[in-house]
Amino acid sequence: MDKGIFAGLKVLDCASFIAAPAAATVLSDFGAEIIKIEPPGAGDPYRNLPNLPGYPTGEHNFAWLLEARNKKSIALDLAKPEAQAVLYKLVEEADVFITNMPPPVRAKLGITYDHLAHLNDRLIYASFTGYGEKGEEANKPGFDSNAYWARSGLMDLVRADTDTTPARSVAGMGDHPCAMAFYGAIVTALYQREKTGKGSHVASNLMANGVWAASVLAQAKLCGAKFGERRPRERALNAVANHYQCKDGRWLILSLLSEEKQFPTLAKCLGREDLINDPRFATKTDRHARSVELIKILDETFATRDLAEWRKILDGNGLVFGVVAILDDIPNDKQMLDNEVLVPFENDTMLTINSPIWIDGARKVQPRKPPAVGEHSDEILRGAGYDEAAIRQLRDSGAVG
Repeated sequence: MDKGIFAGLKVLDCASFIAAPAAATVLSDFGAEIIKIEPPGAGDPYRNLPNLPGYPTGEHNFAWLLEARNKKSIALDLAKPEAQAVLYKLVEEADVFITNMPPPVRAKLGITYDHLAHLNDRLIYASFTGYGEKGEEANKPGFDSNAYWARSGLMDLVRADTDTTPARSVAGMGDHPCAMAFYGAIVTALYQREKTGKGSHVASNLMANGVWAASVLAQAKLCGAKFGERRPRERALNAVANHYQCKDGRWLILSLLSEEKQFPTLAKCLGREDLINDPRFATKTDRHARSVELIKILDETFATRDLAEWRKILDGNGLVFGVVAILDDIPNDKQMLDNEVLVPFENDTMLTINSPIWIDGARKVQPRKPPAVGEHSDEILRGAGYDEAAIRQLRDSGAVG
């Protein structure tokens, strides 16, 4: 049976909060064995995310279900030399070591690249940081809210207009795109290892990924381009690339880039054929010059029907638009279900979110529920060559939980 592209690949996930562990999750989706290294007792602090103020409440640890699926857990107190010795033994047989701990913490725990590289010359040491590994901010901790969203300029750019406050991010919004970049770095290094036989140090960071996400406008700034006023929705420069509220309070966004061809169709869909020959909106130039007038007309028109009605009408005429989805839409989104964007856990009906890549002929594993803290400690230790007496000694010392 095909167990996945990465079957036999052993990955040590010594990371937390969110991008680095999520990259390991993607590897696990394609069959890699992921050993989660976390402190004894409470385990990875990320397990506690849903208990923080402002997060959704419920019976399931949604954050841990998503990031830690398919993984095994060993609880190691890396402040103890005995636990470091266990880690080093695991590193000897590992293919990838993933961490996002701040550099000073890595040095303290003995998990820097220099600590590990000599143990296994085929090891891919994958390092994720907030602000990169050079410069005065190299040791500065970062989260996606500050290092990705705020530092990149996105927080300032993505707001309704210049008079509103900067837009807040949502949990993991930057981390998960970063995870895909980090996954790409790891896979690229594995490909290089196939050619050279040697491992390497690979890196990515929140700040770099944030600027990459904002790069169209950031590149314009680097080129010295002149920027215009950031206009509110009601004064957007293009009425047919704007968002509108429907009768039921839901929103949709038009994206009619082939405007000359599609504007007459839009007018017919809206029951406003009069707009086609209206001299105010006869040409693209006219419509842009009078965008405020046209937006007002479209506002009034879209407010006459519910989103579901408009969706049927616009889809039926091949117009390009998007539904401004709300979280309530997602569990029953047929397109997501048909394309396995949402998939069930093994032996359960609960859905989880799939990693966003598919490869023809490559089977993904069905997601397995995440582990308890140290659930696989004994199994992993036995696999590393420890006998029962040695395992008991490690437990008695507190090095293993």
